[in-house]
Amino acid sequence: MTAHALTDSWTMTRRELARWQRQPVQLAVGLVFPVMLLLMFGYLVGGGRGVAGDYRDYLIPGMLALTMAFGLESTMIAVTQDLDKGVIDRFRSMPMADGAVLVGRSAADMLQSALTLLVLVAVGAALGWRPGGGPAALLGALGLLLLFRFAMLWIGIHLALVAGRPELVQAVQILIWPVGFLSNAFATPESMPGWLGTAVEWNPLSHTATAVRDLFGVPGTESGHVGWAVVWPLALLAVFFPLAVRRFARLSR
Repeated sequence: MTAHALTDSWTMTRRELARWQRQPVQLAVGLVFPVMLLLMFGYLVGGGRGVAGDYRDYLIPGMLALTMAFGLESTMIAVTQDLDKGVIDRFRSMPMADGAVLVGRSAADMLQSALTLLVLVAVGAALGWRPGGGPAALLGALGLLLLFRFAMLWIGIHLALVAGRPELVQAVQILIWPVGFLSNAFATPESMPGWLGTAVEWNPLSHTATAVRDLFGVPGTESGHVGWAVVWPLALLAVFFPLAVRRFARLSR
């Protein structure tokens, strides 16, 4: 049964990867957009209130975390399009493991997310940024970022299943922006008004960004956030993964 589910999930993953060949522009935009954000905030907009030392050391880990929160609209649109066109209903009528469609979609998204992280790290290195802590710390930081992405992904899948139609995705996607910008990606909570700084400190994205900065050895970074960077995504997954699976199971009932 497990082998059957894995085979079905891999088949659905290859289906999603085939979209990259048919829609290369969408893939390119997904890779270029976070690079544009990095360059814009690093060199045009500026920022870094309360940040000591080189702002790039603070900004790039924050941008890596922010990128893992954004870009869910492609996954959400793909899910709602399959719902709207009846594709998922046809898949569900086949002898296929329950949830293989969702697993395949999430696997393809995680592959693109990993590729995006590699591109951003390469761009950061080209700008002169060098993460400290060594290879193990780098891998640990990337692991935390992908864990956060995985949690955000299943939130997006659940919201897409609730929305049901592609035209509603934009309205749902707007909800994700406050999560991204109400964080410490660009400035320290200490530089913000008290109530706002408190909200920023509790943001799961802020915990991930701070933990990544700690692993990268950014000077002045508060330690002790690695545990929170694991607990928050797991807690979100514990809520939204079963909600998405349950919603998917009830689609044709």
